[in-house]
Amino acid sequence: MLGACRAVGLRRRVERWTLSVENRQLKDFFEDQTSNSPLDESIRLADLKHSGKTGVIDLLAHDTRTDEVLLVMNEPRAWDGSDEQLHELQERFNAYVSFLLDGELAESNPELAEKHARIELRCNHIPDARALELIGMIHDQLAFQEIKMEVVVCEKKL
Repeated sequence: MLGACRAVGLRRRVERWTLSVENRQLKDFFEDQTSNSPLDESIRLADLKHSGKTGVIDLLAHDTRTDEVLLVMNEPRAWDGSDEQLHELQERFNAYVSFLLDGELAESNPELAEKHARIELRCNHIPDARALELIGMIHDQLAFQEIKMEVVVCEKKL
């Protein structure tokens, strides 16, 4: 059962996903969830697992309400403050930003190339102090590139 979600930034309902999803598990999930009703993305995405691959974007979509390109990064693991986990998080953000800034988005989806972008880090657990420090630095650097970043925490309740 899913618990309450807390977002840094605004939560919103996304009526429609317009792009294909690379991760098969996510694609199947969204096809099932979007067939009958609007998707409450801030709750349902928290139940998914991340791809486990640094260079893979967990979800790429067009948020039609804000007219932004949305890239979602899922982190279902508990934050342990380890150098390994923080390094992986930094590498994943580097891959997402590279996708946006180095022309891959424009090449694969030219209709979205000029839209503003937002990266959402979806967590099942509240980030620890070391992770929050890194996330804050990443947020500040992304702001220089006019890329929004939000953290959404959805804790599962048993």
